[in-house]
Amino acid sequence: MCMMIKDKYIDPFTDFGFKHIFGTEENKHFLISFLNDLLDIDDKIINLEYRNLEKMGLNIVDRRAVFDVYCTDEKNNNFIVELQRSKQKYFKDRSLYYTSFPIQQQSKRGDWDYRLKKIFFVGILDFTLDDNYLTEVQLKDGNNEVFYDKLKYYYLQMPNFKKQEKELSNHLEYWLYYLNHLADSQSIPETLAEDDLIAEAFQVAEFLALDEDEQFAYQQDLKARLDYKNVMDYAKEEAEKKGLEAGIEKGIEKGREKEKIALAKKLLDILDVDIIAKKTGLSIETIKDL
Repeated sequence: MCMMIKDKYIDPFTDFGFKHIFGTEENKHFLISFLNDLLDIDDKIINLEYRNLEKMGLNIVDRRAVFDVYCTDEKNNNFIVELQRSKQKYFKDRSLYYTSFPIQQQSKRGDWDYRLKKIFFVGILDFTLDDNYLTEVQLKDGNNEVFYDKLKYYYLQMPNFKKQEKELSNHLEYWLYYLNHLADSQSIPETLAEDDLIAEAFQVAEFLALDEDEQFAYQQDLKARLDYKNVMDYAKEEAEKKGLEAGIEKGIEKGREKEKIALAKKLLDILDVDIIAKKTGLSIETIKDL
């Protein structure tokens, strides 16, 4: 059953939307611009090569709420960009875990001196960790001096970015405003329209510019995002009414069940029922009923 899309632009906080804008070969100049604006690096990125995260040992179940882009530049520096829509208790741990894969991939057989290329982790979060919209993390010693300069984490907490169009002062803020307001826009804001790259990013994100298959894929992702939001909102309402944390837990559990069912449906054509049950934790009977 198709949804009626009334918005002009796709939502970048969906799996399809984020990858369509930042995770494709034809649109990688957007990601290059975004990373160059964000990262504190001496040499700007000229080109990127997208890599396959599954080859790093990350499977679909592990990544059910994380939409990753993994790439390297012309100097073989590594970049992991994640869009995380739901708050997780151990998200910082998860960040460290993910960066361990490109570290291990750099190992070499035989005589190796352990010299590593740089790794940058960028988390675009639809929730908050602290009061800042940008938090940078790096290994430092007891004197607050940088101990290791080849591993750095950037957390963009989008709910904390509240600047209005007239307050935008640099190109990174253009991108952040774009991410926060794209889905609700009906035209390109005047300030951003003056920037050719951002204006192009708006055009690429037009729903009607997608082909039929892309429109269908986007609608499925958008429905999953809206369903999840409704479940979370219901959980909060129940908790407020009852004054108990149990309401939140119940709602969250329903949300997880919906995610598992959605994942199982996607796997039906490529895996047998027993494997899907093992991967998702759903019963075989539930999967058969799908």
